[in-house]
Amino acid sequence: MSEPERPDQGQPNPEPRPHESGYADDEPPTEGFFGSANTAVTDDLGAAEESQSEVPEQRRASLRADAWHQLRRRPMFWFAIVIIAVFVTMALVPWLFADPDAVSQQAGACQLARSLQPPSSEFWFGTDQQGCDVYARTIYGARASITVGVLVTLGVSVIGVIIGTTAGYFGGWADSVLSRIVDIFFALPLFLAGLIFLSVLQLPGIWGVVIAMTLFGWTQIARIARSSVISTKSMDYVQAARALGASNDRIIRHHVLPNSLTPVIVVAMISLGGFITAEATFSFLGIGVQPPTISWGVMIAEAQTVFVSAPWTLLFPAGALLLTVLSFILLGDAVRDALDPKLQ
Repeated sequence: MSEPERPDQGQPNPEPRPHESGYADDEPPTEGFFGSANTAVTDDLGAAEESQSEVPEQRRASLRADAWHQLRRRPMFWFAIVIIAVFVTMALVPWLFADPDAVSQQAGACQLARSLQPPSSEFWFGTDQQGCDVYARTIYGARASITVGVLVTLGVSVIGVIIGTTAGYFGGWADSVLSRIVDIFFALPLFLAGLIFLSVLQLPGIWGVVIAMTLFGWTQIARIARSSVISTKSMDYVQAARALGASNDRIIRHHVLPNSLTPVIVVAMISLGGFITAEATFSFLGIGVQPPTISWGVMIAEAQTVFVSAPWTLLFPAGALLLTVLSFILLGDAVRDALDPKLQ
């Protein structure tokens, strides 16, 4: 005899009946509106955001390690570092290299009786037309030239990064307006705009040169920062942070900027040498640093009239200028090659 067929045999299992609270039999209820379920969701979101933020951090650490491995194997990198360290030390503590009395007008450092003496054991770089020690003036001239270059580089980097990041990250009307402003300033040649600015406003001296070059020299940094930010904001970790509810300020500070500043740093290093050259040019034309302040541009301007009879008065400050600019360019090229995976 066959067993009697049970009512539920061959029938699909019924759906679990919900309780009055609205949860199924096999679903654990929460502990209220601010209970454990919502806390768990919040904890999961925080953990997910931390895990996403660790990805670019690990990537940056790996890139830094690879870059340092590449840099320390390059002789040009160490050559540039040594030369830059020497000239920066000259700018910070010049009295370690030359006696301050050798450039002091009160101490009678310049005497016409020894005007235009060639290099000797007493005066390593000779003397200029005023009888001043060219070696001591070259050492003390590093301060003004390098100070201008560093201050202008910092100024244009800050302005360029702010404008480029804002335009690249937000896009839309902000990108359109800021890009047109960049185009307007980019159309003005740095040297010509600075020349007109200093001539019209009569702002000679270190700070006048710094203001002029900062005002008209930030456009290249802004364009590079904008392009780098546009490329970075489409990365998966940025999209994940945005999906998890991170604010724009947090995304920019923790995800976009740290991963988009590499090309900006490289261009800033190379541009620093160009700004030092621009300062020397303005000083040579008489609208930059003015005597009695000593700079390499001022020394070159004073030596132009006696170059044929006393070439050392121009060659030594010009050589120091050339060596400093070349060192910053070599350093920038080495860092660029180390950080660019396409050039490995």
